[in-house]
Amino acid sequence: MSCRLPVGAPGLCAACWSAITFLDGPGCTCCGLPFPVELEGENSCAACLARPPAFDTARAILVYDEKSRGAILALKHADRLDLVPGFTRWLERAGRAGLADCDLIVPVPLHRWRLWQRRYNQSAELARRLAASRALAVDPFALVRSRSTPSQGAMPSAKARRRNVQRAFKVPDPARVRGKRILLLDDVLTTGATVDACARALKRAGATRVHVLALARVVKASDVLI
Repeated sequence: MSCRLPVGAPGLCAACWSAITFLDGPGCTCCGLPFPVELEGENSCAACLARPPAFDTARAILVYDEKSRGAILALKHADRLDLVPGFTRWLERAGRAGLADCDLIVPVPLHRWRLWQRRYNQSAELARRLAASRALAVDPFALVRSRSTPSQGAMPSAKARRRNVQRAFKVPDPARVRGKRILLLDDVLTTGATVDACARALKRAGATRVHVLALARVVKASDVLI
């Protein structure tokens, strides 16, 4: 994908694969932010302690940086849906705990105008494939983006991102999520503002738990280019 060499799933040659940083070490119990060293017991990061998120857990497969960005943007903007099967296998491994504690998979929605421009929602495509592989229910319409917002990548700070998506999501029919344990699927976690807003909407509608699963997460602020 990154070097344009012909490869099979998941779209990475050996050299590009070896350059990717996978998130399989110690991290925040809540949001999954990687820690530089192993700590005893369960520990939360400073951000989760200061402002506990609405979601119960969040996990991502890999670090979003210059090495992984090409493949993820290709899925997001360049119609590379052939990457979905390979990414889904990664999601299954990284999201074992959340998948074991969920009744329903819900993708982070796009606003209808952005969906019209892109023609597909990459998170919904991943959610459908993941649900089929695990024999789980998926509902791409349980959660909707009720107002169009500027791209989160254009926001200058975590506070601005939270403000940008405040009340931007709603559950049109609460019966679809009431009493359910939800796996919320996204492509990239940056500050977590989007999935936090989604989780708040789902829990207001009666969801009992919300686990977030994403392909990648930003670890350094300089890598926010989505």
